[in-house]
Amino acid sequence: MTCGPEQECSDRKSADARYNKERQEQLLASYLAAIPVPAGFAGKRLNLIMLMPAADVHKECQLGTFANRDTISSAGNPSVARQAITDTFASALRLTLLLTVVLLCTALLSACGTIGPGSIPRDRIDYNQAISDSWQEQTLLNIVKLRYADMPLFVEVASVISGYNLERSVNLAASGASTDAGSVNSGAIGGEARLTDRPTITYSPITGRKFNRSFMVPIPPHIVMFLAQSGWPVDLVFPLTVESINGLRSESAAADELRAADAGYYRVMELFDQIQSAGGSGMQIVRDDEGANSSSIIFHPDVLPDNGKAAVVELARELELDPGLGSYLVKYGFAHEEGAEIAVLTRSMLQIIIMLSYQVDIPDEHISSGQAISSTYEGYGDSGRRLIDIRSTIEKPEDAFVAVPYNGYWFWVSKSDYASKRVFSFVMILLSLAEDGESARLPLITVPTN
Repeated sequence: MTCGPEQECSDRKSADARYNKERQEQLLASYLAAIPVPAGFAGKRLNLIMLMPAADVHKECQLGTFANRDTISSAGNPSVARQAITDTFASALRLTLLLTVVLLCTALLSACGTIGPGSIPRDRIDYNQAISDSWQEQTLLNIVKLRYADMPLFVEVASVISGYNLERSVNLAASGASTDAGSVNSGAIGGEARLTDRPTITYSPITGRKFNRSFMVPIPPHIVMFLAQSGWPVDLVFPLTVESINGLRSESAAADELRAADAGYYRVMELFDQIQSAGGSGMQIVRDDEGANSSSIIFHPDVLPDNGKAAVVELARELELDPGLGSYLVKYGFAHEEGAEIAVLTRSMLQIIIMLSYQVDIPDEHISSGQAISSTYEGYGDSGRRLIDIRSTIEKPEDAFVAVPYNGYWFWVSKSDYASKRVFSFVMILLSLAEDGESARLPLITVPTN
C-alpha cells in the first residue's frame, strides 16, 4: 500500500487493522454457527484457543452448547485461529456425515431387516395358484392325449423350496482440508441392496407301483358313498365313479366301444339323490374282530316325508334289497347277495380319464386323417347325459377355465360352462383321493429367508 502524508498513511493502516479484526471475528462467528451439533455431543467440552490480533486473552468455547459463542475474543496469530476453526469444522462435518449415515442405515435395516413374514401371504397364494393351474392343465392334457392313443404321463410337484437372499452394504467417505485460500470439506454416502430369489422345484413322474396304486386300483366303494354323503350330488358322483351297482351298469367307453347305461341305473341314481337331499341316509363304518373295516349304508324312513319313504321302497326294489332291514353292507364287486348287500363296481382313475377322453371334441381333419377315431354314434348315451364338454380351436381361447395346446390345436373347457367345470374339479378331487395315506406326499414348500 502506498501512502501520501505520514498521518494519512497511519490512519489508513489503523482502519485496515480494525477492518481485519472485525472481519476475523465475523468469520469466526460464521464458522461456529455453521457447525452442527451431533446428537450425543451436547455438553461435551472442547477447549479452543483463539489467537486474534489486538488482544491478549485466551477464551474457551463449548462446542456442545455454544454458551460462550458471543464472548469469544482473542489475541495472537490469525492464521492459527483460522486453522483451529477449520480443523474443528472439518471434524464436526465428518461426525455429522457419519451420524447421518448411521441414521439412514438404521431406517433402511429396520424397514428391510426381515422379509420372512411378509413373504408368507404372497408366496402361499402364488404357489397355490401356480401348482393348481399346472395340475389342471396336466390332467386335461392327459385326457386329450388318451383320445389320440398317446401315452399319458403324470408328473407331481414333490417339493418347492423358495430361498431369498437379501444383501445390503453402505459406503461412507468424508474429508476435510484447509489451504491459504480457504477450507475444503467433502463427504460421500453410498448404499446398495440386492434381493435374490432362487426357487428349487422338484418334479417326480408317477410310474411303477405308484402309478398302479394311484391310477389302476379302483376307488373304494365306501369313498364313493362318503363323497355322496358329504354333499356332492349323486348325479355327479355315480356317473363318474360307479361302473355298476347291484348289476345295473352305467354308460361306459373303452377303446372304440361305447356302451349305453342300463335303464334302471339312472333311476337308482335319482332315488339316491332324493333320499340324500331329504337327509334320510347315512354311512356307518364297522370293524370286525380281525381289524378289517366294513361300511354300511343306513336309510332312515322315519325322518322322510311320504315321497321319501316311497323312494326308499322303490330303491330297495330296484336293487333287490329287503326294505325292512334299513341297513345294507356296501362292498366292492358286481355280484351281490339279494336282500342285504349293495355291490358297487367302481372305476379306477385311469378308467375315468379314458371315459372323459371320448367326450373331447376332436377336429374333423384329425379324424379323417386317422389320428383319432370318432366317439359318436346314433343315440349316444341313451340317457342324454354328457359329462363334460372339452372343445378344440386353433386359436388360444380367451374365456377358458383350463386350456392346453396339443397337436396344433387348443383344447379347453369354457369358463361359462358350469357343468363341465364341476365335473373337471371333481376329477381333480378324485386324483387327490387316489393317493393312500401312507405314501402320499404333498408338495413341500420351504421358504428360508434372511
